[in-house]
Amino acid sequence: MSDYEATGRTTDEAVEKALSSLGIRKENAKIEIMDEPSQGLLGILGNKNARVLVTPILEPEEYLDKYLKEMLLNMGIEGSVNVVSDDEKLEAMILGDDVGVLIGRRGKTLSDMQYLINVVMRRQFSNLNKMTVIDIENYRARREKTLTQLARNVARKVSHEGYEQALEPMTPQERRIIHIALQDYPGVTTYSAGQEPYRKVIIAPN
Repeated sequence: MSDYEATGRTTDEAVEKALSSLGIRKENAKIEIMDEPSQGLLGILGNKNARVLVTPILEPEEYLDKYLKEMLLNMGIEGSVNVVSDDEKLEAMILGDDVGVLIGRRGKTLSDMQYLINVVMRRQFSNLNKMTVIDIENYRARREKTLTQLARNVARKVSHEGYEQALEPMTPQERRIIHIALQDYPGVTTYSAGQEPYRKVIIAPN
């Protein structure tokens, strides 16, 4: 994300154009007025538009890092934050002895926090075209390994006995892990049933 120069009949109009093009909010912008608007002869001839240069104060990675560190501080939790970015996502890893409380039962608190932070990031950066992923003490990798093993164990039982079996209610991300883990598993198929937050994966014989 770089700076943006815009013009308008008024300074405010020029600033709004630049903010809209950058997809950022005014509080996250450094605004430099290059030219003040002026009226020409008789208010018609030689009118001069306002010209501004708007530069983001914080890039998305920097904003996320600052937001999470302030959140931990306000909650009285000691921890470190590491933010990395690629073409598909912004990922923040939170580490520390006391951060486990942010995971919650079966990752519920972590899922809620990730949803909230995605709302915050898209509000601050309307042009942000990637998802923000929050992880705590590598919980997601450990949970994925556990769910993958569970899926295969249940699939083996379903394939052998010929009866479908419902798993416990899971978040959309966790259900996706189950579906992916069994998409090529012989003899079984998967589908989701129920309403959130009690929606669950059903593993059924093919």
